[in-house]
Amino acid sequence: MRRVVPLVALLVLAGCGSTPAPPPAGPGGVSGAVTVFAAASLTESFTKLGKDFEAANPGVKVTFNFGGSSALAQQLNQGAPADVFASAAPANMKQVTDTRTVTETPVTFARNRLQIAVPKGNPARITGLADFGRAELKIALCAEQVPCGAATKKVLQAAKVTGQPDTLEQDVKAVLTKVRLGEVDAALVYRTDVRSAGAEVEGITFAEADQAINDYPLAALAKAPNASGAKAFVDHVRSDKGRAVLAEAGFDGP
Repeated sequence: MRRVVPLVALLVLAGCGSTPAPPPAGPGGVSGAVTVFAAASLTESFTKLGKDFEAANPGVKVTFNFGGSSALAQQLNQGAPADVFASAAPANMKQVTDTRTVTETPVTFARNRLQIAVPKGNPARITGLADFGRAELKIALCAEQVPCGAATKKVLQAAKVTGQPDTLEQDVKAVLTKVRLGEVDAALVYRTDVRSAGAEVEGITFAEADQAINDYPLAALAKAPNASGAKAFVDHVRSDKGRAVLAEAGFDGP
């Protein structure tokens, strides 16, 4: 006698081999991947913001590309796929908006200022910007085309000091690394970077920093692979929780 398999059992067996359903969207209706290009100085704060955003939206995965703002702008203008751009200076954001439209006008979401960074213990006894003109010291600075380099040029001019750098780096984290490893006596980085380095680096505040405060603009890019995710991430950065994370990292408010 032939054995008859119930229809319900067949349906269950068929379902076992089917493609799993995509993860549900989060409370804000956001799902999928969100790609964020962000200035190197935002590494710690944006990494935390990304984790918080993923926790609030279980169907989302945030991927970051951190680097010098000028390099990121160039990559975007060459067609690199991204949803959001966060720059350390309006000039680099403008490089992108001049050739690639954004969904809304870029907004300033934070501000930052420079600080002198020295290795733990300050072995060279650095006291201020005047020391950056001492030829015997090893100095690291950001290259002029990146925002921290442009700010460095302003503060040195304000202090009437001719800098004598031994190395010029393409982003502020590379400059900070030179200090952390003890390869230089001093450097100019953002105060947020000094804070992120913890006990490995000491920071020295100087008055001229107030003359070169960097505005950080943020924008969701038009034709973003995940337009809803881009808008939601921008809103998250600008939220009360986002501002609190940025303030804890040492950023000034917009």
